Amino acid sequence: MNFPGYYRSRRGSFIGYFLVGLAGALIGGLVVGSVFLEQVDKRIATIPKSVPDLGEPGRVDTTEVSYSDLRREGLGVAGIAREVGPAVVKISTLKERVYYTFFFERMVQEEQGLGSGVIFDRRGFVLTNYHVIEEAKEIGVVLSDGREFAATVVGGDYYTDLAVLKIDGENLPCATLGDSAVVQVGEAAVAIGNPFGFDNTVTAGVVSALGRSVPLDAEQGLHLENLIQTDAPINPGNSGGALADERGTVIGINTAIYAEAQGIGFAIPINTARQIAGELVEFGKVRRPWIGITQVWVITPEVARDYRLGIDHGLAIAGYVRQSPASSAGLRRGDIITSAGGKATKSVADLRDAVNSVGIGGKLELAIYRDGRTFTVSLSVNEAP
Repeated sequence: MNFPGYYRSRRGSFIGYFLVGLAGALIGGLVVGSVFLEQVDKRIATIPKSVPDLGEPGRVDTTEVSYSDLRREGLGVAGIAREVGPAVVKISTLKERVYYTFFFERMVQEEQGLGSGVIFDRRGFVLTNYHVIEEAKEIGVVLSDGREFAATVVGGDYYTDLAVLKIDGENLPCATLGDSAVVQVGEAAVAIGNPFGFDNTVTAGVVSALGRSVPLDAEQGLHLENLIQTDAPINPGNSGGALADERGTVIGINTAIYAEAQGIGFAIPINTARQIAGELVEFGKVRRPWIGITQVWVITPEVARDYRLGIDHGLAIAGYVRQSPASSAGLRRGDIITSAGGKATKSVADLRDAVNSVGIGGKLELAIYRDGRTFTVSLSVNEAP
């Protein structure tokens, strides 16, 4: 996938990790009221559509997910390949692309794709990237021992670029999932996958950095966050494959490379993947808490001064979903959220964290600044549609 500086092994329009905050445009000399709302209307078209309160999914664990034995000694690259390699599979997809000729004749073109996956449960559950299997009409899985299976999609998550497939077979290999929270910069990292269709390719390097962020959709301001950066060579077809540590445990799911450089690849931390996989296996989707606010401006002290507001921080609501918790609570465009759950909202992350901490079914208290006065509203936190 091509997008500024980055490459993924499939198409270029998918979006994937968590929805991030939108910096508000700096405008001066206005006060909250009709003039402010007029400016909101003018600026809405320039603000990327986003749902900032669509945060971390609920933590769901399953007993079927394997965990690492962190006391295991280093195995070396060959040992890691023996330990993890059998559980890394090749994924082939068949997709249909519809297009129209000059004479408006409808044509259907079949497209084949390749990617990788990791068996993380002996019942036949396979972790991979969402962009590998997105819109696939048919999905096939080939094991390292040559066995072939038709796969079904258990569930996929657009925002974290993760998906779970299911295959039916006996004596399936299974990878041990590690703990990405203890990964350190400089430790060994081994990538296993099927780049360009070359089955079971092993490349080695180190963990180059932690906590990286890469863009998924520039127009919507979406990013994958908290990624593991590695210099272990990753190429098209590696997407969905394993990034393993020296103990032979999977610490990440390979997802992207920086196309304009050498040795800059990224993997989704396995703790994130484990959490998402648990949700997908249990519910078929990732459940997220949601209040329905879709667009905001971040009010900084400078913006507040330029607007001559009576507050010095907050999130100005520029858009929300009708018949959502925000709408039901009576919130309007131009309202400024100054606190959520008793904590100041100086960034979208503050609002997102407050929504997440309450969770689906909970009540969230918001302090709202409107027309020169501040009041409190209580709204329900629903499951995101």
